[in-house]
Amino acid sequence: MNTQKLPSFWSFLWISLVLSVIGWGGLVLLVFLSLPTLGPRWLFFFLFTLAFSGLALPVAYFLNRRFPSDPPVDGGAVLREAMWCGVYFSLLAWLQMGRVLTAGLAFVLAVGLVLVEFLLRMGERSQYSPNQKTAAVGASAEDLEDVDDDEDEDDA
Repeated sequence: MNTQKLPSFWSFLWISLVLSVIGWGGLVLLVFLSLPTLGPRWLFFFLFTLAFSGLALPVAYFLNRRFPSDPPVDGGAVLREAMWCGVYFSLLAWLQMGRVLTAGLAFVLAVGLVLVEFLLRMGERSQYSPNQKTAAVGASAEDLEDVDDDEDEDDA
């Protein structure tokens, strides 16, 4: 059994607050103090991504805490999921600026990002870890203990 745990909520809370303050504060300054030329428009998307990533980070932490996986996710995966959310809403804003956003397109984009995250998590889960015992299909815990005992006898 893997004893790795999800990092504490407080570390994610600080990151979330920093991302939210920079994102939302920058958006307020950008909207009220600049003209919508090319540079501020790209800065808008960057700050929009930061703002929504900051909002999504506690939600992603809660979902990973509420529905744990085996092996447990690390802090990078939780942060990556929050960043996917920020990229998704920034992409929706970009598509809406061009007046091409539809409900079907928003759904397809969401399904695509969920699929990418699923494949990334599946790849992380399939990596070999020498500290983790792997069981063959149909093997019981006693069979694994017998294998460990046999390996210990061979080492002696």
